[in-house]
Amino acid sequence: MDPSSSSVNGFYSSLTRGIDDLELVYLSNNFMSIQFLQRVLSLLRSFHSQLTLLVQKLHLPVGEKWLDEYMDESSKLWEACHVIKSGISGMETYYSAGFNITSSLDNHRHLTPQLSRQVIRAISVCRREAAALEEENRALMETRIQALSLRFDEKVSIESKLNGFNGFRGVLYGMRNVSSLLLMILLYGVVYCWPESNNFLGGGGYEGRLCFGSAFMISTARLQERVAAEINQMSVSGCGRQQQGVLLYEFRRSKMALDELRGELERKCGQGQMAVDWENEVGIRERVENLRGCFGVLRSGADNIVGQLDDFFDEIVEGRKKLLDFCSHR
Repeated sequence: MDPSSSSVNGFYSSLTRGIDDLELVYLSNNFMSIQFLQRVLSLLRSFHSQLTLLVQKLHLPVGEKWLDEYMDESSKLWEACHVIKSGISGMETYYSAGFNITSSLDNHRHLTPQLSRQVIRAISVCRREAAALEEENRALMETRIQALSLRFDEKVSIESKLNGFNGFRGVLYGMRNVSSLLLMILLYGVVYCWPESNNFLGGGGYEGRLCFGSAFMISTARLQERVAAEINQMSVSGCGRQQQGVLLYEFRRSKMALDELRGELERKCGQGQMAVDWENEVGIRERVENLRGCFGVLRSGADNIVGQLDDFFDEIVEGRKKLLDFCSHR
């Protein structure tokens, strides 16, 4: 077998295994959980690293269009990941407001009607921070992501064209599709899900994807359809309204925890009770601990993703430099 063909086929096999493993993680975790999104980002980084190594094995001609195409794709990756970082970094104000709520209770063991009203106001402030975050993130999707056209390429070029540059053009086609999937999952998870702005969730089955690297494309399409079906199901659960906003599970769970604590405090206020030791009130104590846990997981998860993104930016820069040096020294 031609060494180039062997390298390309090995690359496709690696992508297929990676997507199939990611699907297992998807099935074993809550939808859009921190754990799942961390794995998505790790896989994106791994694919990019493998692509850079593959280029060096294919003996591509110096100064040809393949380098421009690679640079275009890595620039798109760079821009999308900066939007993801902006979205996840913006959560700091929100979860800081959440920790202010638990801190105010920790500093006052006895829950008076006045303290209850103070905490309820703090919860309202926190909810407004969440709404402001989602509005800012929607603007990011409108102004910076739509222009990148992250979508599946439904119209496949003829296979002879995909074989161009020792199969590298087909590899770029495959990477463009899987990168679009992984980036949109991350964007919908931590920035904003806005289905009507993008045909990404439209599905379309496996037709037109049975070409170069077909097993890999089938795995990619299957994962896309799973994600799309889950978002559509959330819309059905929401009385038919399209699911919009940040889909990150821990973010949605923290908002539910805020509402649960507010409901319990309002119930206590309605009973006209005077000062009580809230730590001995099971309903309040459980909801405070739940809220604390939700924001703790959200903060640590956000920090992990930001750290991964910073490392990825370094890898993208290094990959571009490596290929430029590779071409100039041949």
